[in-house]
Amino acid sequence: MKKINNGNLLGISIKILLLGVLDAVVIWASTTLFLQTEYGFAAALIVGASLINYIFLNDRTYPLRYMVPGMIFLFAFVIYPIGYTFYISFTNYGTGHILNKKQAIRNIESQYFQPEDPVSYSFNAYKSEEGDMRVILKSRESEETLLTDGETIEKVDLTGDRFVDEDGDGVVDKFGGFHLMNRSEIIQSLQQLQEWKPEVNGSSIRMSSLNRFDQRIPQYEYLKEKDAIRDRKTGELFRPVEGTFTSTTSNRTLDPGFKETVGLKNFNRIFTDPLITGPFFRVFTWTFIWALLSVLTTFALGLGIALVLNDDKLYLKPLYKGLLILPYAIPAFISALIWRGFFNTNVGIINTKLMQPLFGLSPGWFQDPMLAKVAVLIVNLWLGFPYMMIVCLGALQSIQPEFYEVAKVDGASPWQQFKKITMPLLMISIAPLLIGSFAFNFNNFNIIYLVTRGEPPIVGATTAGSTDILISYTYKLAFGGQGATQYGLAAAISIIIFLIIGTISAINFHYTGALEEMSENV
Repeated sequence: MKKINNGNLLGISIKILLLGVLDAVVIWASTTLFLQTEYGFAAALIVGASLINYIFLNDRTYPLRYMVPGMIFLFAFVIYPIGYTFYISFTNYGTGHILNKKQAIRNIESQYFQPEDPVSYSFNAYKSEEGDMRVILKSRESEETLLTDGETIEKVDLTGDRFVDEDGDGVVDKFGGFHLMNRSEIIQSLQQLQEWKPEVNGSSIRMSSLNRFDQRIPQYEYLKEKDAIRDRKTGELFRPVEGTFTSTTSNRTLDPGFKETVGLKNFNRIFTDPLITGPFFRVFTWTFIWALLSVLTTFALGLGIALVLNDDKLYLKPLYKGLLILPYAIPAFISALIWRGFFNTNVGIINTKLMQPLFGLSPGWFQDPMLAKVAVLIVNLWLGFPYMMIVCLGALQSIQPEFYEVAKVDGASPWQQFKKITMPLLMISIAPLLIGSFAFNFNNFNIIYLVTRGEPPIVGATTAGSTDILISYTYKLAFGGQGATQYGLAAAISIIIFLIIGTISAINFHYTGALEEMSENV
């Protein structure tokens, strides 16, 4: 038998204790999720916990123990979000379709209407020293008297010893520790009283004024065998159509709807709905232009500065490098907000200190679509050139000086040296970074949102702005679109962005391999 020392025993005890805590939490969480009909999450928790127990209790899976933390985070922050986004893109999830079907039916069935000849009740409200309330209801059509606490309700006889009429006016003044409330106290408790919905004989009694409660009848009834909802008031029948209960005899629908799978409808809307297609393709085109110009401008300026700093004859190079790296060192969101102030039409420093004194102009940077695009490109140039300067400077210093000495002997001009030696060798290490920079700027939400908010608006578009890129357009559809949210449509656009970025990444890998082969032949 394998001998277990005290150290091993302690380690095994701690492992079993931690696994026990994990299993207890998983059992509690999965049970709660199961009761809330979240079967997928519950199953995932159980399977995940089972795998963790198997890995940590089996000696043959010892190497996998070091991979478990990484695998958990990979699943939680990469695989699950991607999978859930794919799922949402095939649903109608959004404003009016947040709930599941059972929740939507329950919500619709909780809607009441007042019949033409409702049963009415006069009432008196009572309050205890502890703050509890009771209401005595007297039917105006009969002698029926009811006592309610807002939920339960019971018939009572006010002539009993329990109820005390101190002044003999026919109104109960106190009972069981409760005293009669005056009009002022009722007004102070009005919100609580209006929320009371006691039920009597299948109908609800609700406060309709400071003097009475009236009968309310549930308007809708769910017919399980027909999977439909019937309007008791009109007799109309509503069947579920793509997450919305729709009348079989008219265009009337019931709110709220429920989340439902709609297939490729969201993707079809992107390419067929005029309200989405027009802005989408404008945003799509600008996104490519934005990403391309961002890379070209930052690379050109960064390379130009790097060439200057790479000159051995330049004095105070450390000082210049320190100053030029500052835009990269300052948090981007702070710089973006500062630049937004600089471009302010009325008080911004660009207009008040540069454009007006020099040219007599005061451009509306955030009002004109073209100027707004120029503004975000300038801001991104300021934030991006230090990075390009750093990588270009490092790449330039890796080029062997002998190449330039040989070129000079052959009579090559500085331009020829740059074209034939510097750029080809520079691209070996820089090209993958440029492709990565393109992919980054393709999704550069911060600059667009913080500087222009995607504005100015596109004429005829409900959500998209002239400087919106796909990611900011998606954000507006999901969270900021005219008070409505369209998570399903936003997820569909996110999938398109994902495929584009995935293609760019594949190109990146291809070019990386090709350039590595080129470097081996240099």
